[in-house]
Amino acid sequence: MDGLCYGGDYNPEQWPEEVWHEDVALMREAGVTLVTVGVFSWSSLEPSPGRFTFGWLDRVLDLLAAGGIKVNLATPTASPPPWFGLAHHDALPVTAGGTRLTHGSRDTYCVCAPPYREASVRVARALAERYRDHPALAMWHVHNEYGTWCHCDHVAAAFRDWLRARHGSLDALNDAWTTAFWSQSYADWDEIAPPRATQYLPNPAQSLDFRRFLSDATLDHYRAQKAVLRELTPDVPVTTNFVFGSWVPVNNWEWAGEVDLVAIDHYPDDRERAAEQTAFAADLARAWAGGRPWLLMEQAAGIVYTGTRMRAKRPGEIALHTVQHVARGSQGAMFFQWRASRGGSELWHGGMVPHAGPDSRIFREIRDLGRLLPRLAEVEGGVLADVAILWDPESWWALEAPGLPSQEARYLDALHQAHRVLWHGGVTAGFAHPSGELSPYRVVLVPSLYLVSDATARALTAYVEQGGTLVVSFFSGVADEHARVRLGGHPGALRDLLGIRVEEFLPLDEPVTIRPHGDDGPPTINGSIWSERVELRGATALASYEGGDLDGLPAITRHRHGAGRAFYVSTRLDDDAYTAVLAAAGVPAEPVPAGVELVRRSGDGVNWLFALNHTAAEQEIAVTGTDLVTGASADGALRLAPGGFAVVRTRDVVGQPAMTGYACGARGSATASQEDVKRREQ
Repeated sequence: MDGLCYGGDYNPEQWPEEVWHEDVALMREAGVTLVTVGVFSWSSLEPSPGRFTFGWLDRVLDLLAAGGIKVNLATPTASPPPWFGLAHHDALPVTAGGTRLTHGSRDTYCVCAPPYREASVRVARALAERYRDHPALAMWHVHNEYGTWCHCDHVAAAFRDWLRARHGSLDALNDAWTTAFWSQSYADWDEIAPPRATQYLPNPAQSLDFRRFLSDATLDHYRAQKAVLRELTPDVPVTTNFVFGSWVPVNNWEWAGEVDLVAIDHYPDDRERAAEQTAFAADLARAWAGGRPWLLMEQAAGIVYTGTRMRAKRPGEIALHTVQHVARGSQGAMFFQWRASRGGSELWHGGMVPHAGPDSRIFREIRDLGRLLPRLAEVEGGVLADVAILWDPESWWALEAPGLPSQEARYLDALHQAHRVLWHGGVTAGFAHPSGELSPYRVVLVPSLYLVSDATARALTAYVEQGGTLVVSFFSGVADEHARVRLGGHPGALRDLLGIRVEEFLPLDEPVTIRPHGDDGPPTINGSIWSERVELRGATALASYEGGDLDGLPAITRHRHGAGRAFYVSTRLDDDAYTAVLAAAGVPAEPVPAGVELVRRSGDGVNWLFALNHTAAEQEIAVTGTDLVTGASADGALRLAPGGFAVVRTRDVVGQPAMTGYACGARGSATASQEDVKRREQ
């Protein structure tokens, strides 16, 4: 099957069989090409240990195949059935406080418990043996949104094994964890436990290593199922769906090389910022994919979940947000779920077929989107981006620890601001791993990179020496990979590169005034949350603190190092001031109307411009080419309706090598190496 994937999670086990025929007919009407089946169906597939009931699934897959719809067949291991917890009480998760959870929701399992791993592999093998030759099978979907924590004894034993492999000896571990503090030195491996609930502050290095361990432990569970699926169906791609959140102990950089197609779930939580959040998630996915196509596996059809209420998407936003993802490399668009449930825990979750049925605005927009996507299938080139943001989940995890100078210095706030100002400035951003290849980028932003290893410091220094421009935000480079503070002054590993020395941090209760040097900018700007006592060691001050304890001291600096430049921002600026710093650093501004998003893709000598209007007014952009959405030609200018978009095949963009294509539903492995994953998209 060629073209873009389009469809969603299909849960026929929730409905009477007569509904299945209507579903397939509606899918055909909507242009659905791929559905995910079986994600939460373990109790329907294996109602008692070792007894499988495949008849219902046989009929579902046969119906879909007859309707020309391919299947992304899931292993149901994210939701063990009731009998599993009763038979294997030790395989249920235990909280940090020691409470063993019980069956009653999804994700009630411990990935380190042998009975759970054995049951997971057994059901995966049974599915592969039965459906290995089924004509509907196009892809395997392992598990769902990996991210369950556990602190049980199974985890403790596995954690100790992991620590032995990572540190090699107790002496090395004690040094890495600084266990001489508070009499925590370990004399035997059996003394070490997961970071469970304790009297006061936990050891930050232990907590950081535990999150690293959880990522590896869940990856091992994925690999065990993948190995069975690969053995029995070597030509069928295997993936799982990544989800982004503070509760997810998964390092996506490391996981991305283990899937044949990076797939993400994305649910904006702010309707007014949904477009901005969509661009952020899509750019992350593209980075994880290492320039390969990726897939939006889940989104909500007509709802934005804000945490306190469910807000309806405005008319046209289903398509607008979907096209944002396609613009940034998604090989289609999937939803959770096909038909809104009539009961259960997520009965108010949106559906492609809502509770109102097909005679509804939501389904009409779904149907129209299904007719649009085939017109965009020709777009296969790489996304053009020459500004990158360093993204390091381990720094994020470390900055979530208690006991830091300020709990307001949050990593994600800094990361989102860096992406947000680029997006509002019309600049398409890439994300890069700290150890990844940075040379293709003109400018690299480094938001609060708390953990910096010696190797990362050398890589960043080499990037600047060779002509790159770095913009580093406060609280970067102050600790090594074990969360140990680097001595001699901050920002530790980056002092020489930045040409500064920071003697102390001064978190802020109230905003502080900053006076830029020169006459080009505003007379004063404000800094918030954080400030630092900065000493120049070769750098030039671009702005200084005014008033207070830091009066006259540098706030923003620039240091020429080799053939490049390194900027440092020692406080949290507002978006306008941060934008001005990026302009001084040479970040290219896109001359487009506010609220209009442009993304360029190029490959095989063909160029495309995605233009999306996120405003309530008509907008005009300068472009020449053919709009794939309408088929109309643009000769120098194109008008975008309010909330509208265009995808223009153009003749005015310098091309880059195309990324490898991925036909929706096509069998064949395309696993990337770790180097591919960390390489900038091209």
